[in-house]
Amino acid sequence: MSKRENYISWDEYFMGIALLSAHRSKDPNTQVGACIVSKDNKIMSVGYNGMPIGCSDDEFPWEREGDDVDTKYPYVCHAELNAILNHNTGSLSGCKIYAALFPCNECAKAIIQSGIREVLYLSDKYANTPSVIASKRMFDASGVKYRKVEVNHKEIVIDFREENI
Repeated sequence: MSKRENYISWDEYFMGIALLSAHRSKDPNTQVGACIVSKDNKIMSVGYNGMPIGCSDDEFPWEREGDDVDTKYPYVCHAELNAILNHNTGSLSGCKIYAALFPCNECAKAIIQSGIREVLYLSDKYANTPSVIASKRMFDASGVKYRKVEVNHKEIVIDFREENI
């Protein structure tokens, strides 16, 4: 018997972990996950976008428009930053980070400072915004590589039914 041939790539696997993590987000509009991986393909940390610890998901705003303090933007911690902050052993130097969306400038600073050397993403839908333009400028200046993940599997279904295991 030969081995199974239609298995997922490392990039699909780690992006899948990032996407699964995004399902923990309570943001009604945008759910983003991130997965940090070592040079030898070990998961170092995961994160998703959400309120900081101690800031109730029910008491802080999830609005996208209005006065700044009445929107989610000054409060939500992005997936990439959460993944960096959730890490608790060893160094992130030389690691890769998988994120559904291209990182904003604030997350880019944290990525660079943590020693992560490569950013892999699925979507760059905000490419023309000042935040992403600044991110790319900082990544280029600091030598952090970035690339869009190419996938062979457009969808992976996770089946939790015990009888199918």
